[in-house]
Amino acid sequence: MERGSRPRRFRRQPRVEVRGRRVPVALSRRARLLGLALLDRRTAGAGLLLPGCRSVHTFGMRFPLDLVFLDFELREVSLRRAVPPGRVAFERHAQAVLELPAGEPAPHGEP
Repeated sequence: MERGSRPRRFRRQPRVEVRGRRVPVALSRRARLLGLALLDRRTAGAGLLLPGCRSVHTFGMRFPLDLVFLDFELREVSLRRAVPPGRVAFERHAQAVLELPAGEPAPHGEP
């Protein structure tokens, strides 16, 4: 995704590579509150990392999400596939959540 096509709420957020994807890190209040909500699948890009987070909601989503709950070292704790809009997902052992558009192909070497 080119810089000009990034959603405004992610433009000033740092980016990091997680699980083979370069994604924005939601640090601002607005980016954390909205996540990928209200975006279409194409605009959502490769996903979004929400650090310091154990739960997410999918209210306002226009497409299902794959949610990867991560520990402090960004290792997978659990995975929820194709979570539809209007849900809440929680993982008590997580320290971050990676929001991905559902059904995106996994990077090489991932299931």
